[in-house]
Amino acid sequence: MQLNKHYLLVAVAVGYLALVLFIPGAAVFYEAFHLGIKPFLSAVSSRDFIEAVKLTVIIAAIALPLNVIFGLCTAWVIARNQFPGRALLMSIIDLPFSVSPVVAGLMIVLLYGRNGWFGGFLENIGVKIIFALPGMVLATIFVTLPFVAREVIPVLEEMGSEQEEAARSLGASDWEIFWRVILPNIRWGLLYGVLLTNSRAMGEFGAVSVVSGSILGKTSTLPIFVEQAYKNYHTEAAFGAAVILALLGVVTLVMKEIVERRVHQH
Repeated sequence: MQLNKHYLLVAVAVGYLALVLFIPGAAVFYEAFHLGIKPFLSAVSSRDFIEAVKLTVIIAAIALPLNVIFGLCTAWVIARNQFPGRALLMSIIDLPFSVSPVVAGLMIVLLYGRNGWFGGFLENIGVKIIFALPGMVLATIFVTLPFVAREVIPVLEEMGSEQEEAARSLGASDWEIFWRVILPNIRWGLLYGVLLTNSRAMGEFGAVSVVSGSILGKTSTLPIFVEQAYKNYHTEAAFGAAVILALLGVVTLVMKEIVERRVHQH
């Protein structure tokens, strides 16, 4: 009886995953390739697609290092210090997890749009945030803010400060302590956070679509390109771009599994 319950639970889990994950994923790949490889290659070699890929990579290349630096500094402060407001700071870091990306985009528009709080000043000095690259970068930074900090904090807390204090007592500088003591111990947690940050940055749609204007060939990232191409009945281009994003997710999951195994080994 117990064995039958076990198989029933497995069947329910597999059926649920098939319904919400496997079948939709297979449908995307089928739609992208059912006419052959040539339509797919033609779709992903179009100018608008290439521009969307370039813009997506540029945004991720800017947001990723900034959030890595922020995440490391924040994780260090939280893991190594007890201070009033520590719990509040951690809650603020987690805010992008609970705030809708569309709301995040609207907040940026309210601040930096033409009629926003800082819009008039920015317009006077000739700086354009909304419907331009800076606004898209800000939106991406917001939605990817917590990942590095949240992955590094537990590692630093588990590591403790004994090794750092020993290195400092031997005359090591703060920079030497970071490179020779801290980084080797947190490298897998940091890499995990980097993978999650990069994947979210390249796949973000909601916040970026609000601040970008979604102009094909100009302010259209890869997720926005999928929506715009599908709305314009360019289904091969839409599903071709969706396959690229899906493959990015698969690569992230594979790398995630490798990192987790390394963490468990250490």
